[in-house]
Amino acid sequence: MMEAFSRDFRALVKETTGVLYHILVVALSAGVALSLPVAAGFLSQDFSAYWSVIRNDRMALIALEVAVAILLIASINYLRRSIKDRKTAEMAEDAGLMLLFLPRGPFAQRRIKRLKRRHGLARNIMIIGSTGYRTFVHPHGDLHAVLENCLEAKIMLLNPFSDAARARAKAILGPDITLESFQEQVGKCIEFLKRLRTAQKSIQLKLYSDPPHVKLTILGDYIWLQHYHPSRDVHVMPEYVFRHNQDDYGLYAMFYQYFIKRWESPEIPEYDFETDELVYRESNGNIARRERFGLETESCV
Repeated sequence: MMEAFSRDFRALVKETTGVLYHILVVALSAGVALSLPVAAGFLSQDFSAYWSVIRNDRMALIALEVAVAILLIASINYLRRSIKDRKTAEMAEDAGLMLLFLPRGPFAQRRIKRLKRRHGLARNIMIIGSTGYRTFVHPHGDLHAVLENCLEAKIMLLNPFSDAARARAKAILGPDITLESFQEQVGKCIEFLKRLRTAQKSIQLKLYSDPPHVKLTILGDYIWLQHYHPSRDVHVMPEYVFRHNQDDYGLYAMFYQYFIKRWESPEIPEYDFETDELVYRESNGNIARRERFGLETESCV
């Protein structure tokens, strides 16, 4: 009910804004029309008198020339910048780049959650992350509600017992970032995903053991992307949103294929929720071996 009220309220605000915009345009048009006689009278009578004074005043003439030159330079620069910005916008559109969120404030955070909920509503979800705790386990996470309402989810997280997780924990400068916290957060993620599976959700989890490079979320026709900096928390990094289009040169297809290639790699094991084991499969899908989850051994990735 609250969601329906919020949607109706946003629609009302949008319609009101459109009406106010048209009223403003009409008012400005009327103002310009009413001022035309005054402007014409000034140009026909007063301007010639002012010009005769300025023409004989050397300092006033120089000041007028400088002002006109500054106005022309500003106008030309604005035109060039507008053309450059338009070309940049066209290139971003061709690449599929839809939005860019810089390090988040509270308003941006709410907008991100709202957009992700809209993009992922009743969709198949694909995620590559580090621990996943702040992303979808915590109630305030961007994908918490999305994951609870998805059709199917394929998730890849960093194996917290790998050498890559140990190196990542040491590299990030923060008192709360330790290898133990990594292991605890991934453990909570597994418990959360088990509860979703109990609720008849189709959930698959794989654990990779190489250093994380990108935080990638595929929500239907949209991809949300962040870069894992070697020594900084991913939540302070910019977040990019790419949209699927029919062009072959959009970046959506590249990131989508990146996820599929990682997901189908036989070197990345799947987590067995029933036995708490890592299952390695051959390229044909047959089980090659099983390992107990929690062994501090690095995968051959």
